[in-house]
Amino acid sequence: MFDRVGIVVKAGDGGNGVVSFRREKFIPFGGPDGGDGGNGGDVVIIADSSVTDLSIFKQKGFYKAGNGKNGKSKKRHGKKGENLILAVPVGTVVSYETQIAANATVADLEQPGQKVVMADGGKGGLGNTHFSSSTNQAPQIAQEGEVVGVNRIILEMRLIADVGIIGYPNVGKSTLLATVSAAKPKIANYPFTTREPILGVAYMGQRSFVLAEIPGLIDGAHLGRGLGYDFLRHIIRTKIIVHLIDGKSVSPADDMVQLNSELSLFDSALAKKPQLVVVNKIDLPQVQTQLDEIKEAFNSAGTTVLFISAATSEGVSDLVAEIMKMLEQVSAEKEAGERMPRKVFRPQPRRIEISVHKEGNTFMVVAPEVQRIVARTDVTSSEVQRQLNRQFQRLGVRKALEKAGAKPGDRVRCGNLEWEWY
Repeated sequence: MFDRVGIVVKAGDGGNGVVSFRREKFIPFGGPDGGDGGNGGDVVIIADSSVTDLSIFKQKGFYKAGNGKNGKSKKRHGKKGENLILAVPVGTVVSYETQIAANATVADLEQPGQKVVMADGGKGGLGNTHFSSSTNQAPQIAQEGEVVGVNRIILEMRLIADVGIIGYPNVGKSTLLATVSAAKPKIANYPFTTREPILGVAYMGQRSFVLAEIPGLIDGAHLGRGLGYDFLRHIIRTKIIVHLIDGKSVSPADDMVQLNSELSLFDSALAKKPQLVVVNKIDLPQVQTQLDEIKEAFNSAGTTVLFISAATSEGVSDLVAEIMKMLEQVSAEKEAGERMPRKVFRPQPRRIEISVHKEGNTFMVVAPEVQRIVARTDVTSSEVQRQLNRQFQRLGVRKALEKAGAKPGDRVRCGNLEWEWY
């Protein structure tokens, strides 16, 4: 199962605004009519039930949405760039690639059709119609489209199951899954028989639940030993855990403690999940002779335990009934929690951020909206320079420079443009 992949995505850049004037016969005062550039396309990730794993992303690592088109004369706006839609399996967790993964998660796509925008397209640049005024009726400036960077993201598929069956290798997880459901996992008498999570559906009357067998957990699994690290993530989404223990073990109670320690080291939230402890293989004579001793060990640890034989189905019906009971309890608690009022955040509109700092003898203006005007403009004309100066006044650049200590004659730089301040 290919269930984790890193890819690079890039939204589309915005189209450029244009400088244009209406010139038609018998219309002496046409005025500016430069249209805006179109916005760049977004990168959207959507959960699709027809996609079963992430192998489609294995060969190609870079994905890009369409760029916005440039504006045109007659106030015609450029076309918006085409969105890029990436389909992923239901149950995929999407996050940014950062050093602190816990703070990077963006979305958990649990339902078919759920989607998230992972990269917003760049804004289209403004045409010269936006820069006209009563004192500037022939604006020679326009704005270039916003150029956006790349985002590195992680797609991580986590199985959607109600119950996760965990345990050391060869404790009988596959046998139990085959007994309670129609799943047909590989069953053999050697470690790591199952090399990927397997799902099965168990029925009890008109009710049912989904089980997932989580393979390959051993001591040190949270460090990547065995197969555990690759598949521990699949337990996170389950509602309850069935901890299957081999009755032939030297100390079944110690096995429970050690494996729970592995779960906690991987993710502390796993230790808080409802857990059902089950001792398997009670049909074997050597287990029967130690049954009282095993029960006493778990009683001393304060743990309630069920005893089954997955091979002969002894005690399995009681296990299924107990699982169903626990699932109903978890669902009721979740429903009660969802009734609690949630805090509503109301973000404020973004303001144009302007900062000025000095590098050597030059004052550096950092203002993306202003830089896009500068980049799109031919500043050789004195009229254009005058219009730019008016925009700097309107957008607060002049005030920011004066606050930073700029005086007439000082060098000022914004984007690729450098000039003498006056």
